[in-house]
Amino acid sequence: MPDLSPLTRVAAGTAGAAVLGLGYATLIERNAFTLREVTIPVLAPGASTLRVLHISDLHMMPGQKRKQNWLRELDQLEPDLVINTGDNLSHPKAVPAVVQSLSGLLARPGLFVFGSNDYFAPVLKNPLAYFDKDHDRVYGPPLPWGDLRAAFNERGWQDMTHVRRDIEVGGVRISVAGVDDPHLERDRYETIAGTADKSADLRLGLTHSPEPRVLDRFADDGYDLVLAGHTHGGQLCLPFFGALVTNCGIDRSRVKGPSRWGAHMQLHVSAGMGTSPFAPARFCCRPEATLLTLVPAPREESRRSSGSAAESAGTPR
Repeated sequence: MPDLSPLTRVAAGTAGAAVLGLGYATLIERNAFTLREVTIPVLAPGASTLRVLHISDLHMMPGQKRKQNWLRELDQLEPDLVINTGDNLSHPKAVPAVVQSLSGLLARPGLFVFGSNDYFAPVLKNPLAYFDKDHDRVYGPPLPWGDLRAAFNERGWQDMTHVRRDIEVGGVRISVAGVDDPHLERDRYETIAGTADKSADLRLGLTHSPEPRVLDRFADDGYDLVLAGHTHGGQLCLPFFGALVTNCGIDRSRVKGPSRWGAHMQLHVSAGMGTSPFAPARFCCRPEATLLTLVPAPREESRRSSGSAAESAGTPR
């Protein structure tokens, strides 16, 4: 048999690497759940430290036992507050799995907003569509979001969809507001519009998809911190480059983790814990939950009047 040509060897090596990479992304990294820990100086001077567990994008299927078991263990962190920024479901029969997995956390103070995959089941899509922000969106059959909402409410978590509330957790006074999923264009910011309570220790905004139009409104109303999900951190990332897409209007530098939006507002985007069942792979982007330790901001930065989001400093912290 003649030796393979250099071009054939390169092609064979590339194909082999692709197969190995796909196997790693679907069998290993997709299930390599990790806890991120981030400190954000965002509270008013003199406020007590607040530990917030941010979870998002579970995309739960009934048989995902490894994910469910890992979620149960998060209660051992004993957070002061749990924030869930949506996309809990990927199957019409997944509500019991979500509720049972979060059973310990549901006994703690919690707030939530929903995302598109709480309302509609995922469907098979052309992956190239994610590179086109204006592509036509296709949604699957309705999911039992009402049952999930009722279960969360029954156990004490508060639905922040188009609601403003003042709460106190761990001695920290929080003025909080949330919107419905901007990815579905269900956000109605005018229902919560207005300057956030300046006397609160923390002014907190919640949204599933971190769309700039919503982030700008939160920033203009004086919120200190906005929590979001939706992006999956890019889900498929490249070493030394990062996320290929964000699946929303923010830039790639903010696709996961903390960053600044506008002159005075912090943003935290969770990379989430799941994937669509039609794209069950993660690469250089492990599934995650985040334990946020919120501490007082430096005195010279705190309680300033809110600035325009156009002043955004684009370097994530």
